[in-house]
Amino acid sequence: MKTKEKTYKSLYLAPILGGGVAGICVGTAIYPLDTLKTRLQAAQGFKKAGGFHGVYRGLTTALTGTAAMNSLFFVCYETIKEISEPLVAPKYVPVVHMFAASFCEVIACLVRVPTEVAKQRKQTYIGRKNKSALAILVDAYKKEGIRRGVYRGFSSTVLRDLPFSLIELPIWEFLKNTVKKHNNGEVTSFQSGLCGSVAGGIAAVITAPLDLAKTRIMLAGTSGKAEIHDLKKLSVPRVLRRIYMESGFRGLFAGVTPRLGMILLGGLVFFGFYEETKRRFEEFVRER
Repeated sequence: MKTKEKTYKSLYLAPILGGGVAGICVGTAIYPLDTLKTRLQAAQGFKKAGGFHGVYRGLTTALTGTAAMNSLFFVCYETIKEISEPLVAPKYVPVVHMFAASFCEVIACLVRVPTEVAKQRKQTYIGRKNKSALAILVDAYKKEGIRRGVYRGFSSTVLRDLPFSLIELPIWEFLKNTVKKHNNGEVTSFQSGLCGSVAGGIAAVITAPLDLAKTRIMLAGTSGKAEIHDLKKLSVPRVLRRIYMESGFRGLFAGVTPRLGMILLGGLVFFGFYEETKRRFEEFVRER
Protein backbone atom coordinates (compact mmCIF):
# COMPACT_ATOMS: atom_id res chain seq x y z
CA MET A 1 0.00 0.00 0.00
CA LYS A 2 2.83 2.40 0.92
CA THR A 3 4.63 1.62 -2.33
CA LYS A 4 1.50 2.43 -4.34
CA GLU A 5 1.03 5.64 -2.38
CA LYS A 6 4.65 6.67 -2.98
CA THR A 7 4.35 5.87 -6.70
CA TYR A 8 1.15 7.93 -6.87
CA LYS A 9 2.82 10.88 -5.14
CA SER A 10 5.92 10.66 -7.34
CA LEU A 11 3.92 10.35 -10.56
CA TYR A 12 1.28 13.00 -9.90
CA LEU A 13 2.28 15.29 -7.06
CA ALA A 14 5.95 15.68 -8.05
CA PRO A 15 5.23 17.17 -11.51
CA ILE A 16 2.40 19.30 -10.09
CA LEU A 17 4.73 20.76 -7.47
CA GLY A 18 7.69 20.94 -9.88
CA GLY A 19 5.67 22.64 -12.60
CA GLY A 20 4.17 25.16 -10.17
CA VAL A 21 7.48 26.12 -8.54
CA ALA A 22 9.30 26.28 -11.88
CA GLY A 23 6.52 28.41 -13.37
CA ILE A 24 6.69 30.95 -10.54
CA CYS A 25 10.50 31.14 -10.66
CA VAL A 26 10.74 31.55 -14.42
CA GLY A 27 7.76 33.89 -14.55
CA THR A 28 9.42 36.27 -12.09
CA ALA A 29 12.81 36.07 -13.82
CA ILE A 30 11.67 36.77 -17.37
CA TYR A 31 8.62 38.97 -16.86
CA PRO A 32 10.25 42.29 -17.86
CA LEU A 33 11.37 40.72 -21.15
CA ASP A 34 7.87 39.35 -21.71
CA THR A 35 6.40 42.83 -21.16
CA LEU A 36 8.85 44.42 -23.61
CA LYS A 37 8.14 41.70 -26.17
CA THR A 38 4.38 42.26 -25.91
CA ARG A 39 4.80 46.04 -26.29
CA LEU A 40 7.07 45.63 -29.31
CA GLN A 41 4.37 43.46 -30.91
CA ALA A 42 1.44 45.74 -30.01
CA ALA A 43 -0.29 47.47 -32.92
CA GLN A 44 -0.21 50.93 -31.26
CA GLY A 45 3.59 50.83 -31.11
CA PHE A 46 6.14 50.26 -28.36
CA LYS A 47 6.03 53.75 -26.83
CA LYS A 48 2.23 54.08 -26.68
CA ALA A 49 1.95 50.57 -25.25
CA GLY A 50 4.04 51.63 -22.26
CA GLY A 51 7.65 51.65 -23.44
CA PHE A 52 10.07 50.83 -20.64
CA HIS A 53 7.70 51.94 -17.86
CA GLY A 54 6.01 49.50 -15.49
CA VAL A 55 7.64 46.36 -16.86
CA TYR A 56 6.29 44.32 -13.93
CA ARG A 57 2.71 45.42 -14.57
CA GLY A 58 0.45 42.33 -14.48
CA LEU A 59 3.05 40.11 -12.75
CA THR A 60 0.62 38.69 -10.17
CA THR A 61 -1.79 37.70 -12.92
CA ALA A 62 0.99 36.00 -14.86
CA LEU A 63 2.38 34.07 -11.87
CA THR A 64 -1.00 32.75 -10.79
CA GLY A 65 -1.83 31.51 -14.26
CA THR A 66 1.67 30.22 -14.98
CA ALA A 67 1.84 28.11 -11.83
CA ALA A 68 -1.54 26.50 -12.54
CA MET A 69 -0.82 26.05 -16.25
CA ASN A 70 2.58 24.41 -15.80
CA SER A 71 1.35 22.12 -13.04
CA LEU A 72 -1.47 20.98 -15.31
CA PHE A 73 0.87 20.56 -18.29
CA PHE A 74 3.52 18.50 -16.52
CA VAL A 75 1.24 16.19 -14.57
CA CYS A 76 -0.43 15.41 -17.90
CA TYR A 77 2.91 15.09 -19.74
CA GLU A 78 4.58 12.82 -17.16
CA THR A 79 1.48 10.63 -16.88
CA ILE A 80 1.29 10.04 -20.65
CA LYS A 81 5.03 9.29 -20.74
CA GLU A 82 4.75 6.83 -17.84
CA ILE A 83 1.87 4.96 -19.47
CA SER A 84 2.99 5.08 -23.11
CA GLU A 85 6.79 4.66 -23.13
CA PRO A 86 6.75 0.98 -22.00
CA LEU A 87 4.31 0.18 -24.82
CA VAL A 88 6.51 1.34 -27.72
CA ALA A 89 9.91 0.44 -29.12
CA PRO A 90 12.77 2.80 -28.07
CA LYS A 91 12.97 4.32 -31.56
CA TYR A 92 9.36 5.50 -31.24
CA VAL A 93 9.79 7.15 -27.82
CA PRO A 94 10.27 10.63 -29.41
CA VAL A 95 6.84 10.20 -31.00
CA VAL A 96 5.41 9.62 -27.51
CA HIS A 97 7.08 12.85 -26.35
CA MET A 98 5.65 14.75 -29.31
CA PHE A 99 2.14 13.40 -28.75
CA ALA A 100 2.28 14.06 -25.01
CA ALA A 101 3.56 17.60 -25.55
CA SER A 102 0.88 18.36 -28.15
CA PHE A 103 -2.03 16.97 -26.17
CA CYS A 104 -0.96 18.61 -22.93
CA GLU A 105 -0.43 22.00 -24.58
CA VAL A 106 -4.07 22.06 -25.70
CA ILE A 107 -5.18 21.24 -22.14
CA ALA A 108 -2.85 23.87 -20.65
CA CYS A 109 -4.23 26.52 -23.01
CA LEU A 110 -7.54 26.35 -21.15
CA VAL A 111 -5.69 28.18 -18.35
CA ARG A 112 -3.07 29.98 -20.44
CA VAL A 113 -5.39 31.93 -22.76
CA PRO A 114 -7.49 33.82 -20.16
CA THR A 115 -4.27 34.53 -18.26
CA GLU A 116 -2.60 35.88 -21.41
CA VAL A 117 -5.61 38.04 -22.29
CA ALA A 118 -5.62 39.69 -18.86
CA LYS A 119 -1.83 39.93 -18.63
CA GLN A 120 -1.25 41.46 -22.06
CA ARG A 121 -3.99 44.04 -21.61
CA LYS A 122 -2.35 45.09 -18.36
CA GLN A 123 1.12 45.10 -19.95
CA THR A 124 0.02 47.40 -22.77
CA TYR A 125 -1.91 49.77 -20.51
CA ILE A 126 -5.25 48.89 -22.06
CA GLY A 127 -7.77 49.99 -19.44
CA ARG A 128 -5.72 52.59 -17.56
CA LYS A 129 -7.82 52.37 -14.41
CA ASN A 130 -5.49 49.63 -13.20
CA LYS A 131 -8.17 46.95 -13.23
CA SER A 132 -7.53 43.57 -11.67
CA ALA A 133 -7.12 40.52 -13.90
CA LEU A 134 -10.55 39.27 -12.86
CA ALA A 135 -12.14 42.64 -13.67
CA ILE A 136 -10.46 42.64 -17.09
CA LEU A 137 -11.81 39.16 -17.87
CA VAL A 138 -15.30 40.02 -16.60
CA ASP A 139 -15.25 43.15 -18.77
CA ALA A 140 -14.06 41.09 -21.76
CA TYR A 141 -16.89 38.60 -21.16
CA LYS A 142 -19.54 41.31 -20.94
CA LYS A 143 -18.37 43.16 -24.05
CA GLU A 144 -17.13 40.29 -26.24
CA GLY A 145 -18.39 37.01 -24.77
CA ILE A 146 -16.45 33.84 -23.93
CA ARG A 147 -14.96 32.93 -27.32
CA ARG A 148 -14.10 36.44 -28.59
CA GLY A 149 -13.32 37.90 -25.17
CA VAL A 150 -12.08 35.62 -22.40
CA TYR A 151 -10.79 33.00 -24.86
CA ARG A 152 -9.86 35.35 -27.68
CA GLY A 153 -6.82 33.99 -29.47
CA PHE A 154 -7.34 30.43 -28.25
CA SER A 155 -6.79 28.96 -31.72
CA SER A 156 -3.77 31.19 -32.41
CA THR A 157 -2.29 30.33 -29.00
CA VAL A 158 -2.70 26.61 -29.66
CA LEU A 159 -1.27 27.12 -33.15
CA ARG A 160 1.78 28.83 -31.58
CA ASP A 161 2.29 26.55 -28.57
CA LEU A 162 1.62 23.24 -30.26
CA PRO A 163 4.55 23.48 -32.70
CA PHE A 164 6.64 25.09 -29.97
CA SER A 165 6.18 22.06 -27.71
CA LEU A 166 6.51 19.66 -30.64
CA ILE A 167 9.97 21.12 -31.19
CA GLU A 168 11.05 21.92 -27.62
CA LEU A 169 10.11 18.83 -25.59
CA PRO A 170 11.58 16.13 -27.89
CA ILE A 171 14.81 18.17 -28.25
CA TRP A 172 14.96 18.60 -24.45
CA GLU A 173 14.49 14.84 -23.91
CA PHE A 174 17.05 14.05 -26.64
CA LEU A 175 19.66 16.41 -25.17
CA LYS A 176 19.09 15.02 -21.67
CA ASN A 177 19.56 11.46 -22.92
CA THR A 178 22.74 12.53 -24.73
CA VAL A 179 24.08 14.04 -21.50
CA LYS A 180 23.18 10.87 -19.60
CA LYS A 181 25.17 8.73 -22.05
CA HIS A 182 28.29 10.78 -21.31
CA ASN A 183 27.64 11.21 -17.59
CA ASN A 184 27.12 7.69 -16.19
CA GLY A 185 23.36 7.80 -16.72
CA GLU A 186 22.92 10.97 -14.67
CA VAL A 187 21.73 14.45 -15.56
CA THR A 188 21.91 17.29 -13.03
CA SER A 189 19.25 19.97 -12.64
CA PHE A 190 21.61 22.54 -14.16
CA GLN A 191 22.35 20.29 -17.15
CA SER A 192 18.62 19.74 -17.65
CA GLY A 193 18.16 23.51 -17.53
CA LEU A 194 20.83 24.03 -20.20
CA CYS A 195 19.17 21.40 -22.39
CA GLY A 196 15.84 23.18 -21.93
CA SER A 197 17.42 26.53 -22.77
CA VAL A 198 18.86 25.26 -26.07
CA ALA A 199 15.63 23.44 -27.00
CA GLY A 200 13.50 26.46 -26.14
CA GLY A 201 15.75 28.85 -28.07
CA ILE A 202 15.41 26.78 -31.24
CA ALA A 203 11.64 26.57 -30.84
CA ALA A 204 11.36 30.29 -30.01
CA VAL A 205 12.92 31.50 -33.26
CA ILE A 206 10.96 29.09 -35.45
CA THR A 207 7.59 30.00 -33.89
CA ALA A 208 8.20 33.77 -33.47
CA PRO A 209 5.73 34.81 -36.25
CA LEU A 210 3.02 32.68 -34.63
CA ASP A 211 3.65 34.39 -31.29
CA LEU A 212 3.36 37.79 -32.99
CA ALA A 213 0.04 36.81 -34.59
CA LYS A 214 -1.27 35.56 -31.23
CA THR A 215 -0.40 38.86 -29.53
CA ARG A 216 -2.00 40.97 -32.28
CA ILE A 217 -5.19 38.89 -32.18
CA MET A 218 -5.49 39.16 -28.39
CA LEU A 219 -4.98 42.94 -28.49
CA ALA A 220 -6.90 43.70 -31.70
CA GLY A 221 -9.56 46.38 -31.41
CA THR A 222 -8.34 47.51 -27.97
CA SER A 223 -5.50 49.86 -28.93
CA GLY A 224 -7.59 52.54 -30.55
CA LYS A 225 -5.85 51.94 -33.88
CA ALA A 226 -8.28 51.05 -36.66
CA GLU A 227 -6.09 48.25 -37.95
CA ILE A 228 -8.56 45.39 -37.92
CA HIS A 229 -12.22 46.30 -37.73
CA ASP A 230 -13.99 42.98 -37.87
CA LEU A 231 -12.89 40.75 -34.97
CA LYS A 232 -14.89 37.89 -36.45
CA LYS A 233 -12.46 37.72 -39.37
CA LEU A 234 -9.31 37.54 -37.25
CA SER A 235 -7.10 34.59 -38.11
CA VAL A 236 -3.38 33.83 -38.00
CA PRO A 237 -2.92 33.85 -41.83
CA ARG A 238 -4.84 37.15 -42.18
CA VAL A 239 -2.85 38.85 -39.41
CA LEU A 240 0.52 37.61 -40.71
CA ARG A 241 -0.36 38.64 -44.27
CA ARG A 242 -1.28 42.13 -43.06
CA ILE A 243 1.97 42.45 -41.09
CA TYR A 244 4.02 41.22 -44.04
CA MET A 245 2.38 43.72 -46.39
CA GLU A 246 3.06 46.59 -43.96
CA SER A 247 6.52 45.67 -42.63
CA GLY A 248 7.92 42.92 -44.85
CA PHE A 249 9.56 39.68 -43.72
CA ARG A 250 11.41 41.45 -40.91
CA GLY A 251 8.10 42.62 -39.46
CA LEU A 252 7.03 39.00 -38.91
CA PHE A 253 9.79 38.71 -36.32
CA ALA A 254 8.89 41.79 -34.26
CA GLY A 255 9.82 41.11 -30.64
CA VAL A 256 11.94 38.07 -31.49
CA THR A 257 15.00 39.33 -29.58
CA PRO A 258 13.31 39.69 -26.17
CA ARG A 259 11.34 36.50 -26.89
CA LEU A 260 14.55 34.59 -27.59
CA GLY A 261 16.28 36.07 -24.54
CA MET A 262 13.22 35.36 -22.43
CA ILE A 263 13.02 31.71 -23.49
CA LEU A 264 16.78 31.05 -23.29
CA LEU A 265 16.79 32.35 -19.73
CA GLY A 266 13.37 30.88 -19.02
CA GLY A 267 14.36 27.41 -20.24
CA LEU A 268 17.44 27.40 -18.03
CA VAL A 269 15.49 28.49 -14.95
CA PHE A 270 12.32 26.53 -15.66
CA PHE A 271 13.72 23.11 -16.50
CA GLY A 272 16.42 23.45 -13.85
CA PHE A 273 13.93 24.24 -11.09
CA TYR A 274 11.47 21.67 -12.43
CA GLU A 275 13.98 18.82 -12.24
CA GLU A 276 15.36 19.95 -8.88
CA THR A 277 11.94 20.36 -7.25
CA LYS A 278 10.73 17.04 -8.65
CA ARG A 279 13.91 15.25 -7.52
CA ARG A 280 13.77 16.65 -4.00
CA PHE A 281 10.09 15.77 -3.64
CA GLU A 282 10.70 12.21 -4.87
CA GLU A 283 13.58 11.85 -2.38
CA PHE A 284 11.30 13.12 0.39
CA VAL A 285 8.61 10.57 -0.55
CA ARG A 286 11.16 7.71 -0.63
CA GLU A 287 12.49 8.58 2.81
CA ARG A 288 9.07 8.54 4.44
